[in-house]
Amino acid sequence: MKILILKPSSLGDVIHALPVLRLLKLHWPESEIFWWLESGLAPLLEDDPDLAGIFRFPRKRWAAPTHWPEFWAGVRALRQERFDLAIDLQGLARSAIFTWLANAELSFGVGQPREGARAAYDRVVPPSPNDTHAVDRYLAVLPLLGVPVHDRFQWLPDRPQVAAQLRQKWNLDANRWIMLLPGARWTNKRWPIESFVELARQLLRLAPDLKLAILGSSDDRASGAAIAAVDSTRCLDLTDRTSLPEMVEWIRFSKLVVTNDTGPMHVAAALRRPVVAFFGPTNPARTGPYGQRENVLQVSHIPCVPCMKNHCSYVEPLACLRAITPAQVCAEVRARLASQNPS
Repeated sequence: MKILILKPSSLGDVIHALPVLRLLKLHWPESEIFWWLESGLAPLLEDDPDLAGIFRFPRKRWAAPTHWPEFWAGVRALRQERFDLAIDLQGLARSAIFTWLANAELSFGVGQPREGARAAYDRVVPPSPNDTHAVDRYLAVLPLLGVPVHDRFQWLPDRPQVAAQLRQKWNLDANRWIMLLPGARWTNKRWPIESFVELARQLLRLAPDLKLAILGSSDDRASGAAIAAVDSTRCLDLTDRTSLPEMVEWIRFSKLVVTNDTGPMHVAAALRRPVVAFFGPTNPARTGPYGQRENVLQVSHIPCVPCMKNHCSYVEPLACLRAITPAQVCAEVRARLASQNPS
């Protein structure tokens, strides 16, 4: 059987969709499964043991008419695979068009398809209740295919070579590392940087073997520098300095992750690393760290929470995140670390 999964972006969404891949492969071990993925995220799934291949989707490149011949070459490559099954986990017009163009024997749309996407599918998975987590919404397609749903799989397989390189470069085994993730796509998802700086000061007082690593993209370099300035010997600024596989292995190695609502937070949850996660405008029941709802900090006394908007219009800007104090977060971290190393 040949299967195509369509989930091009974003990082968190692709992480949420990976259990579908794992369970399909476990149920049909002889199947060949391919993934349609935005080019920038391809390193996340390159050499994945459960994938037969990746169809890269250079969205910005293919938008230019000069690259349309390349687009059609990609479509021909899809069709040549003669897929038995296509599963669109994105549910937007773009992914629906590619689902239709793939010309699989049977196609599924998952969730609540938008932008007219429903017309591209043979079957649509019934919508889940509003507070269903994204992971569970995607998994809802599997019972319709006779595939059992369980959690006996490795969400993100080890990359021993990458891990070995990191250990050699940073002497990782000598300390306990806490990851700090100060970035997020929406500015109103970001806990104030001054709070992260104060948290770093408090965390470094907890134990002499604790070190902090700050992970993020190029947009987070100023935040990383500000946090690392607290103690240049115990804070490692890795913003804009890691590949996707390296970021995953750093999080796998960590003892705990303190994070905004951002893609790498979902990596931490997938790796079953404990998190302390800040939520303001979004709903953790739907897109929080999977299996760690109790580790989310979100205030309930502000009437607009969660507003589900990408900008803050409250009379006190970012009041929902500013209400979470560094002392409160430090206490949460201390409790998580204590549970890992009971005295």
